[in-house]
Amino acid sequence: MYLYNSATHKKELFTPNDPSLVKMYTCGPTVYHYAHIGNLRTYIMEDVLEKALRYQGYPVKRVMNITDVGHLASDADTGEDKMLKGARREHKTVMEIAKYYTDAFFADCDKLNIKRPDVVEPATNCIDEYIHMVSVLLEKGKAYLAGGNVYFDTSTLEKYYVFNDHDEEDLAVGVREGVEEDTNKRNKNDFVLWFTKSKFEDQALKWDSPWGVGYPGWHIECSCISMKHLGDDLDIHCGGIDNAFPHHTNEIAQSESYLGHKWCNYWFHVHHLNVDYGDGVSKMSKSKGEFLTVSLLEEKGYDPMAYRLFCLQSHYRRNLVFNWENLDNAAAAYQKLVAKIAALKPEGEVDAAAFDSLKQRFVGALDGDLNTSLAVTAVYDVLKAKCNDATKLAALADFDYVLSLNLIPAAQALQKKQAQEEAASADPEIDALVAARTAAKKAKNFAEADRIRDELKAMGVEIIDTPQGTKWRKV
Repeated sequence: MYLYNSATHKKELFTPNDPSLVKMYTCGPTVYHYAHIGNLRTYIMEDVLEKALRYQGYPVKRVMNITDVGHLASDADTGEDKMLKGARREHKTVMEIAKYYTDAFFADCDKLNIKRPDVVEPATNCIDEYIHMVSVLLEKGKAYLAGGNVYFDTSTLEKYYVFNDHDEEDLAVGVREGVEEDTNKRNKNDFVLWFTKSKFEDQALKWDSPWGVGYPGWHIECSCISMKHLGDDLDIHCGGIDNAFPHHTNEIAQSESYLGHKWCNYWFHVHHLNVDYGDGVSKMSKSKGEFLTVSLLEEKGYDPMAYRLFCLQSHYRRNLVFNWENLDNAAAAYQKLVAKIAALKPEGEVDAAAFDSLKQRFVGALDGDLNTSLAVTAVYDVLKAKCNDATKLAALADFDYVLSLNLIPAAQALQKKQAQEEAASADPEIDALVAARTAAKKAKNFAEADRIRDELKAMGVEIIDTPQGTKWRKV
């Protein structure tokens, strides 16, 4: 499998440190509000990556954090803690907010067939680990105390910007545009490892530390949670492209300074879901236009699988534009796909050679930097293939382990619905006439068959002859 590595800006053959266990880390949500569908696009694609690895025989251990402290409004070190903001908005405690929105996030994941990671760790569970890492970084001269807070010193690094090229002079004292200056910092890209009460007097969550009562910075939690559950070497780190800087950049800085060696081999970043609000395309946010959640899609009558298919139809490294017309197209494509599968009959034996040929195309799509668009095309190739239905159904079920579009269950549900509708509309008199016409045709009494057809037509019944038998409907 070849994957694009954001750290090297090229596709690389995926080679885990230990073939017996792929160690995969996913940046989890900050649980101060519902996840919008842009957030969930990232989790869908990470889910596909994990399932693709498992599908190809790799054992995977995937770890995800839940951010319930330390994520400030700017994604850097300014503004208020998002969790405190959420608690104030809803007049609840931070822990009540965290519990409610963690449950809501996983409910959305269930609707979208996103597998729960093997380990889910709230940030507030690992205070001792943060304190230990900060202490080691101070001992190594990679961090400093200023204004009561502990900062990571980016000037101690040979290279700070690992995902994008910047001039080293950017490390000079100053501020990024639009971000308030923290005068405690020696360099503008230094970042907080541990806040004390000097930052916020009213911080809801705080703990004792060697540097005073306080709480961890956002970036340190992912490093420590990953090392706690996956050890000192990480194969794949996943997240949205907006996390590449500063969050993932800072994770690498502190982790490799702490460990003294390379930390993570592959960085997998999912690009933005942009939205067309009618006044131009822009990045999806919780504050502009409709707050687009899975629940809102359901309220408008959309199957969450239509949104999953919408995401899979595009490559994860391309920005994807959401509007209702595009989602309507995906919903229609999903319904047609399910209907075609529902028409298949599980008859005959699976043709192993045909199955392997179909699977080869699907695996080729996954191996080419997780090209889900081609993987979906491979599903349509199955439906057009010259093999029996049993082979097609086996291939579709096999592929859907990765795609997770509920293809077979949805088709079975449609078959059941169609059968119920047929039963509800059954008419013994019409059924008897149709059976008599069929018998007449079989006896080559075509005059009688035509007479019965005309009689049915006069009753407002249309006859439809299909390879599966004769059907009728009232017109």
